[in-house]
Amino acid sequence: MSKKEIKVLLVDDEVEFVDTLGQRLKMRGLKVDIVYDGEQALSFVKKTAPDVIVLDLKMPGLDGMEVLREVKKLKPDVQVIILTGHGTDKDDEQARKLGGFDFIRKPADIDLLVVKIKEAFSEKIERAMTAITFAEAGVFETAERIIKKDE
Repeated sequence: MSKKEIKVLLVDDEVEFVDTLGQRLKMRGLKVDIVYDGEQALSFVKKTAPDVIVLDLKMPGLDGMEVLREVKKLKPDVQVIILTGHGTDKDDEQARKLGGFDFIRKPADIDLLVVKIKEAFSEKIERAMTAITFAEAGVFETAERIIKKDE
């Protein structure tokens, strides 16, 4: 039985940085797609939901917080990791309140990022399996809360 490939969407307006990061993640066995702004990210998520999004905060147009907010409305089960060079502790707190999985500051260690992506994916799968169990038992409200990560 083959392991499911983790689908990662990288969102960053720094083209050279995100292209290099994408290559490095692919070399570690992840399936990577790249977009360069928030509008492209939302368009991508509407068509093809990735498992994990690695999202920059400061981008022209829609910033990372707005993208995170919209992604969680569109596809609440998609995990989002903020990867930013400009984030503050307040940004970290806000991202987590909006449903972000983690908040990492650039320059990020590639191995740490891979670990965080795998942790986010594992949590997504665990949450889905728990929600399915509740849904099969007819407890749909609880299943929905689990998927949306409501406390």
